[in-house]
Amino acid sequence: MDLKAIPQRWQVAGVVSFYMGAALVMVFVNKAVLNSSPDLPLLFLLIQLVFAVVLLHGAARITPKVEIPTIDLRTAKNLAPVTTVNVIGLVFNILCLRGVEASFFQIARGLVLPLTIMVSSIHGRSLPSVRVIFAAAIVSFGFFVGVSPDSATTSWREAPSQMAIIYGVLSSLFIAIHAVLIKYSLPFAQNSTIQLAYWQNLGSAIMLAPFILFQGELAKLFELIHNPNWNAEVFVWGSLITGVFGFLLCVAGLLSIKVTSPVTHMFSSAARSAIQTLLGAWLFNDLLTRNRVGSILIIAAGTMYYTWVKSVETAPPPPRAAPKDDVEAGLLTDMDLHDQVVDMQEKKAPPP
Repeated sequence: MDLKAIPQRWQVAGVVSFYMGAALVMVFVNKAVLNSSPDLPLLFLLIQLVFAVVLLHGAARITPKVEIPTIDLRTAKNLAPVTTVNVIGLVFNILCLRGVEASFFQIARGLVLPLTIMVSSIHGRSLPSVRVIFAAAIVSFGFFVGVSPDSATTSWREAPSQMAIIYGVLSSLFIAIHAVLIKYSLPFAQNSTIQLAYWQNLGSAIMLAPFILFQGELAKLFELIHNPNWNAEVFVWGSLITGVFGFLLCVAGLLSIKVTSPVTHMFSSAARSAIQTLLGAWLFNDLLTRNRVGSILIIAAGTMYYTWVKSVETAPPPPRAAPKDDVEAGLLTDMDLHDQVVDMQEKKAPPP
């Protein structure tokens, strides 16, 4: 029995579960704020990023386990790609959420898994198996079912705008690129998810700030302050809640990728779509059409099939009869085996 594998399974399950819970809170609180203040999406996002940086500094004073990195230009340049991709993905993500219902949000971003498989394959210069491609095709089909016109949608309420769906696709693409880049960016942050989270939030806030001025959101904020019909409490409390949970989500998301794999991380994001759809219908009275329900079921079926495929493809070989001296080495965990498979694929890849 592999004693080392047991805590790893619990660690992965705990991180992924917490990540899913924090992500659900973020989606619904974000949606509530965007409904009340649709003209302030970038300012709202900037507040979340600044909040995360402040909370990291506060956590560093409480526990030595949270280490704030030393700011230097060389590290900033090395982490510029992952930070840039991060902030672009966040912008497209919040613009997509602003334009669609909460229950439709996961459908609009339904291409995350297929795009992550594609980006991982391109970056690793290796083709996925036929079964993995088939799983990605199922998920992609579910996305197109969800975004196709539905008679119930057009008769009951306005269908999601095409621009919001485009934002969702672009968000999925940048999330996929970001998930892959994190694995290769961690060494520049001393293999610390906390340090990488700090770099990403600080860098993203710096990159985002000028665009808030160009968009004129500060002027819109002053207009809303003098508008008696504006519910400022929703914006303030929503900013506080999403600031805290955004900080927790960032750390949990980075840790999820570190202890699992980029595609497994994306699977955990897709798996919460069913819960999010039901909560959206309950909290925001979102419409559940046949297309939307069918889309969620197809996407879930595709991700479950993908999970089964990966478990089969990465299954360790049958144990061999080993002398007693070999017992101390233990068996390979799934994550160790996955890393070795990735290393072998990279060695087989032709040089750039």
